[in-house]
Amino acid sequence: MTNNSEILAVNDAFYRAFEKKDIEAMSTVWSQGTGSLCVHPGWDILRGWKAIRTSWEKIFQNTPYIEINRDIITTEIRDNIAYVVLIENVMQVINGRKIEARSLATNVFELLGGKWYLIHHHASPIVR
Repeated sequence: MTNNSEILAVNDAFYRAFEKKDIEAMSTVWSQGTGSLCVHPGWDILRGWKAIRTSWEKIFQNTPYIEINRDIITTEIRDNIAYVVLIENVMQVINGRKIEARSLATNVFELLGGKWYLIHHHASPIVR
């Protein structure tokens, strides 16, 4: 039986890959299927791993430095689906300027072949 710590570990792996701008680590977290979905703040919905991977590659190329501190709101597990709802506290340095933003995010995971994979990430900016 899965517990919250397993889901939070996969969620943390996603954010570590994001902060390190490591596309290979990101690839191990995401389901490679065509049913995966991703919505970055201000973007249209991306469908399937190929489009999602391309989006992360572009984000990594255009992000010199990023830190994401997370405030978990809730974690739920239902059979082979789990989700984490959280606040992303994002700090970036772009052109020598420190930029801070907050997003409300939902990460949905599916148990596939005995391993949890990210199948849906949706982040929306929080306007202050």
